[in-house]
Amino acid sequence: MNIEYINESLKLKEVNENIMEQPFLTIINKYKHDPASVYNSWFIGSEGRLKAFRSIRRGVLQVVEEIKNEKFGNDFKGSSLEVVLAAITEQKQVFEGAAHPFYWKPKMRIPDIYENQSSKKAFGQFLENCLCATKEEQLIREIIKLDSLKIKGLGPAVASILYFLHPTILPPFNTAIVNGFNYLFNDKKKLGSWTEYLKMREVILDKNKEYKNELSNDLGAISGLLFEIGMRNVIIEGQIISEEDKAKLLKQYDRRHKEVLSEKHEEDLHTEMQYHLLKIGKALGYDPIAASNDRGKCYGEVNFSFISLDAFPDLPLDKDTKSTVQLIDVIWFEKKSNRAVCAFEVEKSTSIYSGILRLSDLAFSLTDHQSALFIIIPNEREKDVILQLSRPSIRKSEVEIRYILFSDLREHCDALCKFGDSHKILEKIAKSTVFAPQ
Repeated sequence: MNIEYINESLKLKEVNENIMEQPFLTIINKYKHDPASVYNSWFIGSEGRLKAFRSIRRGVLQVVEEIKNEKFGNDFKGSSLEVVLAAITEQKQVFEGAAHPFYWKPKMRIPDIYENQSSKKAFGQFLENCLCATKEEQLIREIIKLDSLKIKGLGPAVASILYFLHPTILPPFNTAIVNGFNYLFNDKKKLGSWTEYLKMREVILDKNKEYKNELSNDLGAISGLLFEIGMRNVIIEGQIISEEDKAKLLKQYDRRHKEVLSEKHEEDLHTEMQYHLLKIGKALGYDPIAASNDRGKCYGEVNFSFISLDAFPDLPLDKDTKSTVQLIDVIWFEKKSNRAVCAFEVEKSTSIYSGILRLSDLAFSLTDHQSALFIIIPNEREKDVILQLSRPSIRKSEVEIRYILFSDLREHCDALCKFGDSHKILEKIAKSTVFAPQ
């Protein structure tokens, strides 16, 4: 592939003339008004989406550093790259299979970025250059350069990583998105080709620019639309559906409806746990604060604003770190000194690792004190949190993170408020992972 793709891609604007007679705006409205669509459940409805960007960026930085220092392993499992993809795949259905292309397939020796040192180094340089890029032309140049190296098994699945680095420039790429693109634009783009990805991207950008007010500058909105069309969750005129497909779609719609109800239940639990943490912090004499995007919540008849600080204390943090730390679900500060005594991340069915990274950000950024860090999890996810806390990258960080089960926090909330005199009372219900000596 070479730069000639740009000239060819300009011609692709003509594809809009082939779009079905159904107005594109009607398709967008179907997508946005479906409460089960990824637009509502992920793009605007997920607390974890915005929180994930810094976590994933930080993870990519770690991948680059490990490749530079020749500490990147010869397998996907247990690597810093697995950590990045774990944070990405937590981002709802759109990224559910994002990790699969990076699994090490020993029989085929792909993707060739584990055993092949030159390919590994080239991949690291690509990620670093994309991290540092500020302009669209730089990113396109890096993609073209990577594609020219013909590293076996390393295709545009990487775009799922790039999206979280540059969400207004590079859309994610997977089978459902490609299928949705082909349905919508009557095209035949193929999976696995950087050339096809870049051609698709030109059309996506052009269409997104035209309907930016209905969608977003962030390409996650239009990518979610393509995903839903590809999954047949948004049906457009001109799509031929067999009776067998109709039966499958009915089951699919039923499953999606149940998922929405489940997510609503999880969100209610999340709010309840935040309330308990704010209440306990207040009772123990601290100044608790909820995440910046949660201070308008209420539990029962209690508004969070009545038991939470109005504004985040002035801490010695850089702008990016502060924006991340402010998204931690609950933090307890000492009165007057503004010392962060405890920090809590409430995790439900996803984002355990992202929560761990946010807590680690706080610990690494404020070196003048030791904050007690906790993950609050449903009982059924205890094995998951132990697995995440057992990751080599977490164990080596020397940041101690303990966990508290939902049931224990709910059951003992009033007792902690009544009998506690400091945050150390949490040791009665907190659990930690115990590892054998390294």
